[in-house]
Amino acid sequence: MNYRNLFIIGLLLLSFDRTIAQTQFAGWIADFNTFKINTKLSVHADFQLRSTDQLKHVQTLLLRAGLNYHMNKKLVLTTGYAFIHNRSVQAGISGHVPEHRIWEQVLFTHPLTISPGIHGTLAHRLRLEQRFLPRPYVQNHELKHDGNLYANRLRYFIRNVTPLISSATGKAPFLALQNEVFVNIGDKSAVNRKFFDQNRAYIALGYRFNKQFDAELGYMNQYINGRNETFTNNHIVQLATYVRL
Repeated sequence: MNYRNLFIIGLLLLSFDRTIAQTQFAGWIADFNTFKINTKLSVHADFQLRSTDQLKHVQTLLLRAGLNYHMNKKLVLTTGYAFIHNRSVQAGISGHVPEHRIWEQVLFTHPLTISPGIHGTLAHRLRLEQRFLPRPYVQNHELKHDGNLYANRLRYFIRNVTPLISSATGKAPFLALQNEVFVNIGDKSAVNRKFFDQNRAYIALGYRFNKQFDAELGYMNQYINGRNETFTNNHIVQLATYVRL
């Protein structure tokens, strides 16, 4: 097995080996899209819907868009905006409050030879986020928000996609392994007051229907570092699609 695969698997295992303070089970649906404008520019758009524990409620609606600049076939620079509608509970009253984000990222992708005739891809992504977090409060038994708190976050993502069979047409099942680490930078008072924010380890089986469309089903382990000594271990089943036009 390629050493890069072993590195990603090691990151996955590290995220599993933790004492669990709070365990949750959730479902995520995600749709990632890239729409080509010309040889240098394309539009990124993704939509995500996430549940609360035990699939009881909608926890998060995430809408994210960005403009990609393709430096070359391997390197892409992106800047964009994201709207996140998050469920919050304050004094027993629940509701959804908005978070706004501005984000910039660098994506580097290169081919990977797994074995003779089997060629995968490895992607590295570094994303910087400027977060405008809501300040929720309860008034007349309703959840409202007043103004925003500001925070910065840095994310490093690595993903390996390996076809399970060799196919001349490109249509083939594949295995996806990925890990993403989130850290807070600058003033952390609006978040958990800590450098480490969360880790997402993910493994999935998918199918490439053609060069424009993939679909996959996988398991994600999300470790969230809370305030004080609290943390959450979230077990997630995710269905994701990828469109490239």
